Amino acid sequence: MAKSNLVIVESPAKAKTIGKYLGPGYQVKASMGHVRDLPKSKLGVDVDNGFAVDYQPIKGKEEVIDELTKAAKKSDKVFLATDPDREGEAISWHLKEMLGIPDDKTYRVTFNEITKKVVNDSIAHPRAIDMDLVNAQQARRVLDRIVGYQISPLLWKKIRRGLSAGRVQSVATRLVCEREADIKAFVPQEYWSLEANLARISPNLGQFKANFYGKEKKMDLNSEAEVQAVAQAVQAAPFSVKSVKRQDKQRNPAPPFITSTLQQEASRKLNMTPRRTMSIAQQLYEGVDIEGEGTVGLITYMRTDSLRLSDEATAAAKDFILSRYGADYYPGKPRVYKTKSGAQDAHEAIRPSNVALTPEDIKKSLTAEQYKLYKLIWSRFLACQMASAVYDSVSIEVESAGYTFRATHSSLKFSGYTAVYVEGKDEEEEAFQSPLPDLKEGEPLELKGLTPDQHFTQPPSRYTEATLIKALEEKGIGRPSTYAPTISTILDREYVVKEGKNLRPTPLGEVVTGLMKDKFTDIVDTAFTANMEEQLDEVETGKVDWKSLLGQFYGGFEQELK
Repeated sequence: MAKSNLVIVESPAKAKTIGKYLGPGYQVKASMGHVRDLPKSKLGVDVDNGFAVDYQPIKGKEEVIDELTKAAKKSDKVFLATDPDREGEAISWHLKEMLGIPDDKTYRVTFNEITKKVVNDSIAHPRAIDMDLVNAQQARRVLDRIVGYQISPLLWKKIRRGLSAGRVQSVATRLVCEREADIKAFVPQEYWSLEANLARISPNLGQFKANFYGKEKKMDLNSEAEVQAVAQAVQAAPFSVKSVKRQDKQRNPAPPFITSTLQQEASRKLNMTPRRTMSIAQQLYEGVDIEGEGTVGLITYMRTDSLRLSDEATAAAKDFILSRYGADYYPGKPRVYKTKSGAQDAHEAIRPSNVALTPEDIKKSLTAEQYKLYKLIWSRFLACQMASAVYDSVSIEVESAGYTFRATHSSLKFSGYTAVYVEGKDEEEEAFQSPLPDLKEGEPLELKGLTPDQHFTQPPSRYTEATLIKALEEKGIGRPSTYAPTISTILDREYVVKEGKNLRPTPLGEVVTGLMKDKFTDIVDTAFTANMEEQLDEVETGKVDWKSLLGQFYGGFEQELK
């Protein structure tokens, strides 16, 4: 007898993992991604007829569609188990429409993580397809199609054939171009530092270095003459300890990963491109063959801007921390991280599905890249639930001739979360100074030497993939699903090139951006693009009608086309 339940997912890897958890009675098949889309040869959107969309089957998908149609006809129930976001919802809707699945046989299920419990719970509690989510995806797809299709011919005419423009990619290219313009226009400013090498007079000659600060307030030294004036004054006057401040400083762990921060950190620490990061994360989410376990989904869904963690996840982290590190390393209660407003809170943050599966336990079953990324996600999640690190911080102020010099030193007193994870930085931080002698207020000091040093202010840094994603996110441009494709697109189109880790615009990128700024002000405007993202979010929550949004956009866009 044929299996009466059909489950459709996007990929064979996901099908294999889910099939293992569901067992007999369920047939799990893969659609291999989207089954239909807008046609490649024409616009596919009737802008004069209520934005009617002409979806076409994707070439090469005939066999898959045929197989799924037959399987759906033979099944009592069809569970559409595509990814839990707009894109996944749209794939489910397209499948239902193309395969002709009646409403009473259609069941939508989503898995935030692919574990036996979550899969079975979801199958037991299906829902209908969420048309608001589908329409948010349709609106984005149509907007992007209209922009690309209508602007590209103009670029071909004005610059060269084969060029393209897109909503988010045009803004991203503009950011890189404007940063380059800032670098070219930058005029370095001279400034000086003055370091005093000081020693105790008694009982021992512990030497240390202190940097010029100012008088009551911080004072800049902008020329050699200013430095010489300070140097002459302090060389003729005694030095003494003005104040000694010693305190414990706490440093809290970083929150768990969301899509943008995972891409940034993988770029910094693993030298992985955003596209590669998402590809490996997808493998970890969909399931990896683990020795002795079979196929296991290792992380939660990787396209998310929510910092929420389930109670089960924080409880599992607590148990692991207490057993592996001890009570001192647990803060007493779960740490809760606040998601920024506008984020989609339906998902959790990116975390391991089972924190007890340590990276070392499963290293043999993973590729080198899977291991590195899993270790990054696992460590960041565990650390976000651990106690703060405590530093012994000493700050000394030294006085001479009415001027103040400062010396600081920090040493780790309690490792806390840093036993597991330390966040990477885009800019290098100054290394901690060597330890300071045990000084008392009022204690006289001997000046051993002064070192003046000339510096010049540095131009802004070029964007890296990590810092460009951060800028796009901060400006509200794009969403978790679009950061990696946007950066891949501007590199593939050769509007931007990579030099080491840095992104530099090409002459082509600068010409295209110049033309876009001249002709299509809104399309390359960050505020306009961010507002469009907010409008798409409103479509998703049912507050805005997607066709009205398209009509409003097209009215202004049509004027710019003329």
